[in-house]
Amino acid sequence: MNVFNRYAPFIQDYIYRSGWQALRGVQNAAGDAVFGTEDNVLLTASTASGKTEAAFFPVLTLLDEDPPHSVGVLYIAPLKALINDQFGRLGELCEEAGIPVTRWHGDVPQTQKRKLLKKPSGILQITPESLESLMINKHMEIPSLFGDLRFIVIDEIHSLLRGDRGLQTFCLIERMCKLAGCDPRRIGLSATIGDPEAAGRFLAAGSDRRTVIPRFDGGREVWRLSMEHFYNTAPQADEGKQIMPETPIPESPTDTAPKAADPGVGYIFEHTRGKKCLIFTNSREECEAVCQNLRQYCEANHEPDRFLIHHGNLSASYRESAEEEMKDDDSFMSVCATATLELGIDIGKLERAFQIDAPFTVSGFLQRMGRTGRRGDPSEMWFVMREDHPEPRAMMPDMIPWYLIQGIALVQLYIEERFVEPPRMGRLPYSLLYHQTMSTLASCGEMTPGELASRVLTLSCFHRVSQEDYRILLRHLLDIDHISRTENGGLIVGLTGERIVNNYKFYAVFQENIEYSVRSGSEELGTIVKPPPVGDKIAIAGRVWLVEEVDHKKREVYCTLVKGNIPAYFGDVAGDIHTHILERMYVVLNEQKSYPYLMRHAACRLQDARDTFQKSGIQDHPLVHLGGNMWALFPWLGSYAFLALERFLKIRCKKQLGLKGLNPSRPYYLQFTMKVSEEEFYRITAEEAAKEFDPLELVYPKEVPVFEKYDEYVPEELIRKGFALGVLDIDGMKQRVLGWSKDAEW
Repeated sequence: MNVFNRYAPFIQDYIYRSGWQALRGVQNAAGDAVFGTEDNVLLTASTASGKTEAAFFPVLTLLDEDPPHSVGVLYIAPLKALINDQFGRLGELCEEAGIPVTRWHGDVPQTQKRKLLKKPSGILQITPESLESLMINKHMEIPSLFGDLRFIVIDEIHSLLRGDRGLQTFCLIERMCKLAGCDPRRIGLSATIGDPEAAGRFLAAGSDRRTVIPRFDGGREVWRLSMEHFYNTAPQADEGKQIMPETPIPESPTDTAPKAADPGVGYIFEHTRGKKCLIFTNSREECEAVCQNLRQYCEANHEPDRFLIHHGNLSASYRESAEEEMKDDDSFMSVCATATLELGIDIGKLERAFQIDAPFTVSGFLQRMGRTGRRGDPSEMWFVMREDHPEPRAMMPDMIPWYLIQGIALVQLYIEERFVEPPRMGRLPYSLLYHQTMSTLASCGEMTPGELASRVLTLSCFHRVSQEDYRILLRHLLDIDHISRTENGGLIVGLTGERIVNNYKFYAVFQENIEYSVRSGSEELGTIVKPPPVGDKIAIAGRVWLVEEVDHKKREVYCTLVKGNIPAYFGDVAGDIHTHILERMYVVLNEQKSYPYLMRHAACRLQDARDTFQKSGIQDHPLVHLGGNMWALFPWLGSYAFLALERFLKIRCKKQLGLKGLNPSRPYYLQFTMKVSEEEFYRITAEEAAKEFDPLELVYPKEVPVFEKYDEYVPEELIRKGFALGVLDIDGMKQRVLGWSKDAEW
């Protein structure tokens, strides 16, 4: 098929006006798939490859040839900023054909929304949360809005593959299509899909169509990549050492950061001058701290402030002003950001991205690096890894620079295997089940229990939820007045439930940063975001504390001071880190390969870590003797298998091993004391792992592991079941434990 000739005349004119010489591979392939089949389409191509145009050129052509009687295309994106960015691009493209483009999210004026409701047509751009709001508050309008919907385009679909928000999105798509009586094709767009077939199945869930995944030559990827390491205080890792000849030396700094400053942040300050850069951090707290430091450096150097900030807790005006500044090609401001600027927003001619410490996923690394190199230049990222000097008497695990090793592993996995995290399937999403039950009742009004079950349990993401589980949930919701029975025996939202549903925060299934106050007696120590179980330890206010009680209603944690030293841990798993990344970290430490992107300090710090690794003997076996009865276990497991192992050792193996004081540094290693030998450890753990046991045994006796946003309204038995069977990776843990032996080769 000659795809260009098949395009509508206004699309051809747009291509001529834009000065394109030819269509790209992704655009030809997408045209063949959209024009030549009736299937769903998954487009995976590198950032800035023209995926949006690839999808919309054929879709708009079909709309132009046969105009729909309602909204024709629903475009779902994970971020308001992405919608705002694409709004301008799509508006320009559709203007000549008279196809209206409407945004629908919390920052859009009501007048624009009312205009669409009055005359539904064209393209509607929306976030999952605003679609949820639309389903609840404009339920009666759904058939007229979407009755003739032809396409649903889901942008950055990879961001929806591993959590409740993605499942919510597909629940809403299924509910909307049933209500409107439409059967649209789905088109998924992403630059970072590791398992296209699994993502294609995810995209098609609940539809009667298969997914086509076009293959094409995406061209050669060219990167500029560097990775440097800094101790937070002198000396640095290369001091007094011979530098390997092939180790790159960073470009000379153009200015001087204040003395006694954080050397890693000082390095970023020096190498952003006269350039437009993004500085990525892994948390909002760190983003704020880094931005404050960089602004202080400006002040100390008597120069204008050249740093902005962008994260989810900021107001819309702050975020949008940062986005507009970045789109200005004449600007040399840099922005400190979290994942909010990770996804496909075109922010102009960015010269460089910095990443402080390692991101948790290969997907995150690729997305962040893909923000640069959008105007013909190669993508460019500078990693900056920071750590404190180990204490003089620090134990061996503290001698490994985990973030540096993780960063190398992320890069190498993509270079060597094109590995990107696959969709996370097989969960038991009871929190989402509560949410969709309440949403369905709020939008539809009174329903019999059978009608409600037929609407909710038939949604594809609940295929593992039994009817008995649903009965348990509904009885509980009746008991807590989130739903009520009518005189006719029907179900409606109860008075207590209305307070939940009628709050705008209900539309989102992702957890906002709800902080818990940490107290010891009458003293307030500070706040953490998610509390660990009773009996775990936390690090806060420079000391270690034992958790005695957690009050979820008052959001308070009560604890007592204990001796010891553990990494600061705020109750959550340290990101969703895949097991394959930990396995590649093992290889990084075990191989003698040099990596061309490592800078001087980083290359020396890696060599130090490899020396420590070899001397400790970890390469031959995962259990290392630290002296006395103290041991360290390096399982090389991802976040959820690591959590399963931690509980397996505490609950199934504690007595036989004489295990005490188990302190995890998730997901890298565990430290503990035990009374048996190394050989006995391997034998006992293997015997226990070989036994069949109920996954619920790995939940502590009185523990209610509240993991997702609405778990607090779910019956305790379902929360425990969902955690044991849907969160903990028990199979991955068992496989690793059974593979251990004294002489195992790693």
